[in-house]
Amino acid sequence: MKLALKILFLIFILWMITGVFLVKTEHEKAQVVMGLGVLFLSFIVMPMFIYYRYKDGKYKKYILNDEKILAAFKKQDKN
Repeated sequence: MKLALKILFLIFILWMITGVFLVKTEHEKAQVVMGLGVLFLSFIVMPMFIYYRYKDGKYKKYILNDEKILAAFKKQDKN
């Protein structure tokens, strides 16, 4: 999955660079190319990245809950 993400990211970045080149040369389909690049990047690559990154539950240490907030306040009160 990591390799697929890298390949797709590279493809869509090259796609966006091509779109920028077409916009600079005032090609009639430049806006379509740029729009599809943004669409695919946001609806294909981003969800795959989010799933890949957070599938193992590594994000749980960043979630705030009551226990963590109270512990932080107690730690600050001691100082």
